[in-house]
Amino acid sequence: MTQSPTPGTEAIAASLSRIKARIAAACERAVRDPATVTLVAVSKTHPAEAVLAALEAGQAVFGENRVQEAAGKFPALRPDHPGLRLHIIGGLQTNKARDAVRVADTIESLDRPKLAAALAEAIAKEGRAPGLLIQVNTGAEPQKSGIARDEAAAFLRACREEHGLAISGAMCIPPEGEDPVPHFRWLADFARDQGLPVLSMGMSGDFEAAIACGATQVRVGSAIFGARPYPAAP
Repeated sequence: MTQSPTPGTEAIAASLSRIKARIAAACERAVRDPATVTLVAVSKTHPAEAVLAALEAGQAVFGENRVQEAAGKFPALRPDHPGLRLHIIGGLQTNKARDAVRVADTIESLDRPKLAAALAEAIAKEGRAPGLLIQVNTGAEPQKSGIARDEAAAFLRACREEHGLAISGAMCIPPEGEDPVPHFRWLADFARDQGLPVLSMGMSGDFEAAIACGATQVRVGSAIFGARPYPAAP
């Protein structure tokens, strides 16, 4: 069964307005400045027209899972939208590291030594260094990307000392169906202890809880763009 199509320009603008109002309200409850929270609009599987609609509504930061999909949408939009910023938030294969460095402003899914080495090599070759976040698999889910909790500190050290990578933050995706707050609190403690200023956590269903726990970036997709238009099963 095919999911609903991407909403039109006015619907996307209205959804963005609602999400930004909820972010502001969550910040007020947490006694935080809304300017300390960046909304990453997750546009994966949605067409370039949806991204353009969000851009025209004032949104600047977007998230994509796949490098190839991102490369097909965003380069053509950048000349007319110099403030546009693209985050790669999905699991990244080492053979896509150089493509990711070329297209992304931030890569949020650094999660293993081989990828750290590939990114360091790509950055050296491209002369371009996107922001880098370590993804932690806080729920120890075998099907999910992310470094294990008990390996995260040593991995961060290796990224910095062995590979010369400038790591700016940490990211997590709590297990579906679990209370996300303990996961958010763990990541916030880890980021604080490691001197990482960027904390990417919280999605459409739980970003307000993430803000209460200290998130500086929230990744919201379906609440802005609607259900993702995956193709119907054959």
